Amino acid sequence: MALLTQWPSNRLPLDRAKREHALNAVNEAFASAIANLQVDLGLEELFEKIYVPIACWVYEQHQPGTPLVVGINGAQGAGKARLFNLLEVVLSEAFGLRVANLSIDDIYLTRAEREKLADAVHPMLATRGVPGTHDVDLGLRLLQQLKQSQERAVVRIPMFDKSTDERTPQESWQEFAGPVDVIVFDGWCIGAAPEPEERLSQPINDLETKEDSDGRWRRYVNEQLAGPYQRLFDEVDLLICLQVPNMRAVYNWRAAQEVKLSERAALLYEDRTPTDPLRIMGSEEIRRFIAHYERLTCWMLEDIPKRADLTLELNDNHKIAAIKIRS
Repeated sequence: MALLTQWPSNRLPLDRAKREHALNAVNEAFASAIANLQVDLGLEELFEKIYVPIACWVYEQHQPGTPLVVGINGAQGAGKARLFNLLEVVLSEAFGLRVANLSIDDIYLTRAEREKLADAVHPMLATRGVPGTHDVDLGLRLLQQLKQSQERAVVRIPMFDKSTDERTPQESWQEFAGPVDVIVFDGWCIGAAPEPEERLSQPINDLETKEDSDGRWRRYVNEQLAGPYQRLFDEVDLLICLQVPNMRAVYNWRAAQEVKLSERAALLYEDRTPTDPLRIMGSEEIRRFIAHYERLTCWMLEDIPKRADLTLELNDNHKIAAIKIRS
């Protein structure tokens, strides 16, 4: 597989010996992990030219004894979880760092909380995703717990089941034990700034035209983004942007995710009944769902690459086409 780009040769992090050590450690470890990471053939070149340099760049920013929070911003289907998995492999296998993951999906409000919000503020807030539909205080607590975690401490991280559109029971939550060196905080709107007021005056799609004609929903979302969410995003030390090419790609990639979600749910609930009805979306439901994200996604595509510490530009085929490091 021919790479479309590689880490800029004039910005290589660490020295050659450390990068080669990292590459060798990862190649050794990766044989057993490759099945879980969903990457194409040509993995060794991907690591050498892209992912090992990214991880070395992260490692270079890490100060021993002080957990580093790395934010990953990217629209639906951009590959945030995959990037975390790859970073975790390199940082742990090559440098012995302990890496924890917190996704903004983990802190969605429960369905009952979103329905209450929908009744009180705007019906569109029943749909998860936009600022205002997360428990920001929970996110701040979890980040602080991970930063302060010591030997024998255990941090329990909520899980959200998209197939039921509900937070899972506590017994199924993830656990991270002991001290943390790097916290990867990923989410579609991580690091987003509020939209300028003048951009809010006109609907951006049919959903807003029909269901938010007075702009009440989008202004509430923007107020949440300008307020509580900035406290959450201020916790991020380094921001990585997975820059999608356009909204068409977002729809296609999110549709592919829904197929995988359906397959996963079929396996998960093969021998039992879910506590909530499954909520797998069809094509029109996905289009409506993505329409909730369109406004902020378009704004972030303009704004985030100007501010991100590292931007990975994706093409329509989901490949990294360019790498930009902020000076």
